[in-house]
Amino acid sequence: MAPQEMDVVRAEDGAVANMGRRMSEFQWDRRESHIDFQGLVDEAKDAAEHEHKMGIFESIRTYPKAVGWSVLASTALVMEGYDLVVIGSFYGYPTFLKKYGSLSSDGTYQISAAWETGLSNGAVVGEILGLMVAGILADHFGYRFTIGLALILVICFIFITFFAVNIQMLLAGEILCGIPWGVFQTITTAYAAEVTPVQLRPYLTTYVNLCWVFGQLIGSGVLRGLLNYTDQWGYRIPFALQWMWPLPLLTGIIFAPESPWWLVRHGRLQDAERSLKRLTSSKDTEFDAAKTVAMMVHTNELEKEVTIGTSYWDCLKKTDLRRTEIACMTWMIQTLSGSGLQGYSVQFYEQAGISSTYSFDFAMG
Repeated sequence: MAPQEMDVVRAEDGAVANMGRRMSEFQWDRRESHIDFQGLVDEAKDAAEHEHKMGIFESIRTYPKAVGWSVLASTALVMEGYDLVVIGSFYGYPTFLKKYGSLSSDGTYQISAAWETGLSNGAVVGEILGLMVAGILADHFGYRFTIGLALILVICFIFITFFAVNIQMLLAGEILCGIPWGVFQTITTAYAAEVTPVQLRPYLTTYVNLCWVFGQLIGSGVLRGLLNYTDQWGYRIPFALQWMWPLPLLTGIIFAPESPWWLVRHGRLQDAERSLKRLTSSKDTEFDAAKTVAMMVHTNELEKEVTIGTSYWDCLKKTDLRRTEIACMTWMIQTLSGSGLQGYSVQFYEQAGISSTYSFDFAMG
């Protein structure tokens, strides 16, 4: 079918004509032919109907590779949950206190409240920076590049915390490690949402929260197992164990397919179609990668029309204000539930008179 030529778009033609004009620029070769605007809309409709009628198990059968790649990328968040518990629990760790603390009047080593606050919030400061740059990097270079860069950076920054000779150096390491952790928080969730169908997105995006819990449990278990170490390795090994995550994850990310939605937004439609084929199983004879790309192109152009002339202030107006409130409260619940205080539980138990061994046992529970 030959592509149809459109006349010059006039203001009164409306958004549909504007969208059609732009979508004509996104035509790509397939099946030795071209697809026109109306054909693209029809195929987008077919792909949307096919995706929405799939159940959960059918979605898994059609997108098994997408599930695997999503889980792989989200597993990077284990490192953040791990460090959250490790740093907070170190305030009650004898060997750590002897190295970085100061001798108090009662003969025990303690870290001052100011430095405890600095170490705990240092990583948070880095995460805020990472969250700010993550969207910019991902938009320009893609999700794979951004995640891979963050993994390389965290490998390098762990050296600072591992070889820290004083508490100031440790604080610098925590701030720098927080930057890639902030990248993981946003990019892994976005990647999971874009490589999977609608039915699987709630499960695979919330898997990020499960990774935080996994990291916290692993961190508590590691510290409990090393509690009897009385030398420097009692606190260095927990830092060194952070290296076991980035290397295998980086290897996997190198071979992971790029988000087809990101490729569509950058006009790389043939690459988007190839990416979809890598994310899906060939056993689903009803799935058509080309039609799914057409749906993505159609959706992307609709979003462009809706967002013309808008700014961040529109998030605080009318119905969008309600959406902003829901989104903010959903994320705030994670912090308001008290997860930020969990890392201090060991110190609280010890201050209450419970032994270090039982304090770490309670923290694991």
